[in-house]
Amino acid sequence: MFGKITTRGLALVLVSLPLVIGGPTVVFAQYQLSPLGAETTLNQAAVVPEPFGLDTLPVTEGEILSKWSGVVAEIRADGEVLAHCREDAQSCPVAARKFLAVIADGRERQGRARFGIVNRAINLAIEPMSDFAQWGVADRWSAPLETFGTGRGDCEDYAIAKYVALKEAGVAEDDLRLVIVRDLALGQDHAVVAARLDDKWIVLDNRRLVLLQDVEMPRVLPLFVLGRDGVKQFAEPIVAQTRNAPAPSALRAQISPL
Repeated sequence: MFGKITTRGLALVLVSLPLVIGGPTVVFAQYQLSPLGAETTLNQAAVVPEPFGLDTLPVTEGEILSKWSGVVAEIRADGEVLAHCREDAQSCPVAARKFLAVIADGRERQGRARFGIVNRAINLAIEPMSDFAQWGVADRWSAPLETFGTGRGDCEDYAIAKYVALKEAGVAEDDLRLVIVRDLALGQDHAVVAARLDDKWIVLDNRRLVLLQDVEMPRVLPLFVLGRDGVKQFAEPIVAQTRNAPAPSALRAQISPL
């Protein structure tokens, strides 16, 4: 999972509204991001809404950007292996064969069915295990072939594998995001994939086989969104959480068991 993610200029406010979503009354948690000592300028001309319908700010430095840049390079290397496997299946590594099978299953389906089969296949192919248990470090991001090689990983490893599998199965990369949210119930950061379909973002999560829309995710705050354009930080996120959620004033990113 993640080490502690720090955010400069983070203010957190709770706003209670009499809104019923799927039955229970909900409370909205909001935090606002701005550099210390300066006003944040948001891009009002964004053409493509990000997950949760929120504005974003580009991230130009820091741990998340470094990790994403590193795994993107590893994904390119994986791509060369997959291309070789398509030309010479007999010399293809076992991990690549398994991953190509997931991609092939995805290619045979369209839309939400494609998302569902990839989510299910990767959730079942990988045994959940923390980075500390597997690698002896607090946080390590792995490209798909490394994850399929060990058969183990934590939430970002599942998410990275799904991101690449969907792209290889025919989903446009503009319609894919790796999203980092804060799970308010556990006080931990969590990574998922969001795939766009008919102007809605569908979430693929290693914690469940069922697919949810982004706004249906329970008790989360969106933190970062990653994709072909790099890393962005959500600005002014407002996400539903149940009334009995823990007070967010004490939230801290912790290393998750997944």
